[in-house]
Amino acid sequence: MSLFEKDIDITRNIKTIEWLKSELVTDMASLFKVMVNGVREEVHESIAEITSNIIIISYLLAKRLGVSYNAVELKIENKIRLGLLENHDVEKYYGDLSELSKHLSTFRTGKKAF
Repeated sequence: MSLFEKDIDITRNIKTIEWLKSELVTDMASLFKVMVNGVREEVHESIAEITSNIIIISYLLAKRLGVSYNAVELKIENKIRLGLLENHDVEKYYGDLSELSKHLSTFRTGKKAF
C-alpha cells in the first residue's frame, strides 16, 4: 500500500468515525425526544428501533477506534458481573442485570449469526 493510499484510508476512517459520532448523537436526541412524551405502548417500537441503532453504532464506533467486538462484549459481561456483585440498584429493585445476563447467555448459545 502506497503512502497516498494510507492517507486516503486514514482520512476515510476519520470521516467514518465522525459520521458514526453524529449518528450516535442524533439517535440519542431522538430517544430523548420520544421519552419526553412518556413511555407508552405505542412508542415501544420507536424506542426499540432507536436503542438498537445506538447499540449497533456503538459497536461500529468501537471497531473504527481499534477495539474489537469481542473486547466490547467482554467489557459488557464484566460490567454485568460487577453490577451483580455490587447489587446495583437496577438489580436490587428490578433484577434487570440478572435478566440481561440470562438473555445474553441464551442469545449466544441459542441463535445463529445473521
